[in-house]
Amino acid sequence: MTQNENPASLIVIFGATGDLANRKLFPSLYNLFSKGNLSKNFAVVGVARRSLSNDEFKQNIIKSIGTVSNDVDKMNEFASHFYYHSHDVTDSASYTALNEIITDLDDHYGTKGNRIFYLAMAPEFFGTIATHLKEDGLTDVSGFKRLVIEKPFGHDLQSAQELNNQIRTAFAEEEIYRIDHYLGKEMVQNIEVIRFANAIFEPLWNNRYISNIQITSSETLGVEERGRYYENSGALRDMVQNHMLQMVALLAMEPPIRLNTEEIRSEKVKAFRAMRPIKDDEVKQFFVRGQYGPGYVNGELVSGYRQENMVNPESNTETFVAGKLMIDNFRWAGVPFYIRTGKRMKTKSTKIVVQFKDIPMNLYYKTEQTLSPNLLVIHIQPEEGITLHLNAKKAGQGIDAQAVKLSYANKGVDGINTPEAYEKLLYDCMKGDATNFTHWDEVALSWNFVDNISDVWQNTYANFPNYEAGSYGPRESDILLARDGFFWWPVTNLDVESC
Repeated sequence: MTQNENPASLIVIFGATGDLANRKLFPSLYNLFSKGNLSKNFAVVGVARRSLSNDEFKQNIIKSIGTVSNDVDKMNEFASHFYYHSHDVTDSASYTALNEIITDLDDHYGTKGNRIFYLAMAPEFFGTIATHLKEDGLTDVSGFKRLVIEKPFGHDLQSAQELNNQIRTAFAEEEIYRIDHYLGKEMVQNIEVIRFANAIFEPLWNNRYISNIQITSSETLGVEERGRYYENSGALRDMVQNHMLQMVALLAMEPPIRLNTEEIRSEKVKAFRAMRPIKDDEVKQFFVRGQYGPGYVNGELVSGYRQENMVNPESNTETFVAGKLMIDNFRWAGVPFYIRTGKRMKTKSTKIVVQFKDIPMNLYYKTEQTLSPNLLVIHIQPEEGITLHLNAKKAGQGIDAQAVKLSYANKGVDGINTPEAYEKLLYDCMKGDATNFTHWDEVALSWNFVDNISDVWQNTYANFPNYEAGSYGPRESDILLARDGFFWWPVTNLDVESC
């Protein structure tokens, strides 16, 4: 499909009164509007159960975008494109009324029959909504039609297949945009550029020169008000199945023939297929789970997971996962990819650390000096940038080496903040660029990998809680790397330095 710049489009947001729409979607659309990246021919219909008038809904929009703007005239102009429909997702009559509204708006705003349906609501309604959109005529359009859905896409491989089959009755695979907001982050997208646009890295990007790769995504927050959801999900399904495995695939994939959607996806799928399955008796050897207990975060005493709202007092749900992944192909044979993610940890950070192998001989052994390994650190959040850790000569008469850092920070470039991930992904969807969305093949393969681990954990009791809130997770995660002679690089010592 040809990608158009700033195409006319009518966006229908299901769940328009929810947290995601108000915190992320409306501000992101406004940023696109204020930068001129949103066509003048656009309209948005908010859909939810709550009874609201158009004026009340527009006031909600202005309140939402007030976090990113104080330009009253521009905010009012933006909100004038928004309309509201009180909706029952199970009632065909409600879809008929919605279709009449968007047909009129299509004529009024000249959106050329282009429709984007964004499902910002509970995943159990995805299939129902998609089916009704087809059966009640909302997908009979003269332009393009696209369905945007949030994770989780299913609860395991079987439920994901059932959901996909249901959605595919209404939308073709190329019309389905499965959002993984990590793929919209600046430095995640930069992985491809770092690898494929730099002659000093790609020749070294293999098992001859890299000893291990570590991916850490830690949060200081607990489950907050998501206890009910998290009890049925856990860190394995909530973070590993999508965000963490997507980053592994980007780091491990072969160079694509071209930098387009089809070729990049093809190489990512090959990387997923090369991931060594973790069989029942291997789970303890390759993966560690944890659950936080009471502890101190930023000097404040916080409760343990089992004391959180809507959580089982004897919960077996993991809030931390660390794992060792092996990629069984010619490039990566023998190189471990370590991942860890958890809630209520010491610091909020998402980083990738590529550790290169030591030089064959330490020429500084006579001075009993230990050389630091070369590291390439990709900082994803909260700061964004790249740091290369090298060894260089100390100032003075001797030839002693010292560790130095070469840093690039996005925040140091013209003082411009990088766009919100949702802003990028919404823009890509409107243009028809699905590169940074997950294909069904990726979803199926990642569920297939995770299900083996999940089945073992569900059928065995864990000795929880096994790490304090405000720590770096359970001791077993350190042992996981120690067995291979490695250790977790402390994320607080790898902060990017402003340029």
